[in-house]
Amino acid sequence: MENQYDVVIVGGGMVGATLACALGGSSLRVAVVEGEFPAEFAPEQPRDIRVSAVSIASVSIFDTLGAWRGMTTRRCCPFRRMRVWEGQGDVEFNCRDINESVLGYIVENRVIQLALLERVRDFDNIRLWCPANTRAIDYSPDTSTVTLEDGTALTTRLLVAADGGFSRVRQAAGMGVSHQDYEQQALVLTVETGYGQQDITWQRFVPTGPQAFLPLTGNYASLVWYHTPENVKRLRACTDAELLGELTREFPLCLGDVRRIVARGSFPLRRQHALCYAKDGVALIGDAAHMIHPLAGQGVNIGLLDAAALAEVIVTAATRNEDFGAAETLKRYERMRRTDNLVMMSAMDLFYRLFGNANVPLKFLRNLGLGLAERIVPAKNFFMRQAMGIQGKLPKLARGEALDG
Repeated sequence: MENQYDVVIVGGGMVGATLACALGGSSLRVAVVEGEFPAEFAPEQPRDIRVSAVSIASVSIFDTLGAWRGMTTRRCCPFRRMRVWEGQGDVEFNCRDINESVLGYIVENRVIQLALLERVRDFDNIRLWCPANTRAIDYSPDTSTVTLEDGTALTTRLLVAADGGFSRVRQAAGMGVSHQDYEQQALVLTVETGYGQQDITWQRFVPTGPQAFLPLTGNYASLVWYHTPENVKRLRACTDAELLGELTREFPLCLGDVRRIVARGSFPLRRQHALCYAKDGVALIGDAAHMIHPLAGQGVNIGLLDAAALAEVIVTAATRNEDFGAAETLKRYERMRRTDNLVMMSAMDLFYRLFGNANVPLKFLRNLGLGLAERIVPAKNFFMRQAMGIQGKLPKLARGEALDG
């Protein structure tokens, strides 16, 4: 009985840990399996290279779960403006235009995960198995088993895949995906700048791919440079001095004085969508369910909405004495999230293809469209609210409402 659980979440990253927190305090016995606990935080540490643009909806989820304070007391950077441009087309979004204090926050992924896992430890109904790697995953519609490297076997009615784009849980359950690799990679840089802390995030479209700026605390920033795989490989091999020269030549003047490269990394870009999100005894959330082009920074936000929606379905079913692991129940979660995720994925695809085309008439239309977006205030404000996650049908946690049960 000791290692029998109602829910086993494989993956204790940002999305998996959010689901665990959302199930905390419920009548369910929950286990979270995570390979490595994130390194402890200290204010003097360098900024991490992996950061996320956290929407207002995601902040509501974290705050309702009691984890947001653990992030703000560590390190996070609010942004109040967002600028997008190509050539002469230019649109800037400002939170003041819709009477909001911020558009969102840039937060290091490790800070998010630390705060969530700290909160997980507060709940008596959750067991965190960490560090713990899985040796085997045996899926069954009624009772699945996750065997850890030390031989410990965890059995569960509901197995949740929060283990990333190449999910072992998804593979064990025989749930297929459609996927497509983009013809770009992303070079990510943490830099020290001559400017103090900024409140704007921007993205410029150029023929080789977008260039993005994300403000961090103090005089630091995160840069994302989308380019061909060959050029990303070349840029990664540059010395710091050579790379600083490339940034000066290729990035816009508003980047300012980049004084030092703190860290660098790169990753390939892929669109991937599971053919279904759930069936008897198993559910997919986050990257296990979908991978999206990072153009608008929405990947983690839609994953957090997955976690909030799945928790709402599970807790509601358990409160009503329904079978929370049945396909019929879990399909409610899929109906809540699949269409919205597909719309967001398709929108990012459209941006990628539209702005990645060098056709001159199309470039003219793009610039015209950005210029019109700046002038058509209702459409501009609608887009802002959509990106912030403060309109549309949202899970309870994203609306700041606690789950019953």
